[in-house]
Amino acid sequence: MKTRIPHKRCRSQGAALITALLVTAIATVTAVALASRQQLDIRRTENMLERDQAYLFGLGVEEWARQVLAQDRRNGGIDHPGEDWATVLPPIAVEGAVVSGAIEDLQGRFNLNNLVRNGRTSNRDLQRFQRLLRALGLDEGLARAVADWIDEDEEPAFPDGAEDNEYLLREPPYRTPNGPIASVSELLRVQGMDQASFATLRPHVTALPVPTPVNVNTATVPVLMSLADGLTQADAEQLIEGRGDGGYQNIDEFMNQPPFRDMSGQIDDISVGSDHFLLSAEVSFGRSRLRLFSLFARDADARVRVAARARGIW
Repeated sequence: MKTRIPHKRCRSQGAALITALLVTAIATVTAVALASRQQLDIRRTENMLERDQAYLFGLGVEEWARQVLAQDRRNGGIDHPGEDWATVLPPIAVEGAVVSGAIEDLQGRFNLNNLVRNGRTSNRDLQRFQRLLRALGLDEGLARAVADWIDEDEEPAFPDGAEDNEYLLREPPYRTPNGPIASVSELLRVQGMDQASFATLRPHVTALPVPTPVNVNTATVPVLMSLADGLTQADAEQLIEGRGDGGYQNIDEFMNQPPFRDMSGQIDDISVGSDHFLLSAEVSFGRSRLRLFSLFARDADARVRVAARARGIW
C-alpha cells in the first residue's frame, strides 16, 4: 500500500521552496546591484580624477601662453601674425596627456562694447559696426538693436532699436542687460539676430570689458573695411598685403597705404598692438577631453593676467 503525504505538508514544503528561491533571487539581485554600483562609483571617481588632471594640464598650457605674451611685450609693442604668440602649439604628449593650443588677438575684431561709452551710444562706433555688417552682407539694423541691448536707458533707438518692451513679449520673456556684453553669444538674444547671421558675424566681433582700438595688423578683411566709408574688399586685401612679414610699425605707416591716398583725415581708434588675447587649449587625458578658453589682459609693463576662463565653448 502506498503512503500518501498529507496535502498540508506538500503545500508547506512548496512554500518553503518558493521562499528559498525568492531569498536567493533577492540576494543575487542585491549582490549584482551592489557590484554594479561599486563599479559605477569607481568609474565616476576615475572620470572625476581624470577630468581634474586634464584641467591642470590645461592650466599648464595657459601658463605657457601667459609667458609667451609677456615675453612678446618685453620685445616691443607691435603685434602681428608673424610673431611667436601667433604660432599654433601642435598636439604634444606630456606625462600621459596630449595638449595643444592657439592664441588669437581679440583686438583684430570689432569690440561690441565699444558701441556704448559712458552709458551712451557712440555714433562713431555705431557707424563702424554698421559698415562691418554691410561688408558681411547682414542687416545694418542689427547695429542699433545691439547698442540698445547695452546702453543704460529704456528708450528704443529709431529705427531698428529694441528695449524691454520688445523682449518682455517673447516666450519666455526677458530683459535687456543695459550693460556691457559678457559673451558674444548674447547676440542670439538680440532682436533681428538669427543663427545664420550670428555664425557669419561671430569671427569678426568680440566682447571685451573695456573700450579697445582695432589692431590693423591682425584685423580681418571685413573689419578693415569697416574702418572708413568707401573701403572695398580689394582695399582691405591690399592693406593686409601691406603688412608684410613684420606688420605695420606705426599708424602713419598704415595710413600711408594706397587705399588712403584720397582720404582726408586720420582714422580714430586703431593701433598696431594689442592688450587682449584668447587662448584655446585642448587636452586629452585618459577618457577625458577638455577645451579650455582663457582671456588674457596685458599691460604696458608686460604683466599678463587671466581676465576670464571658460570650458567647452567661448
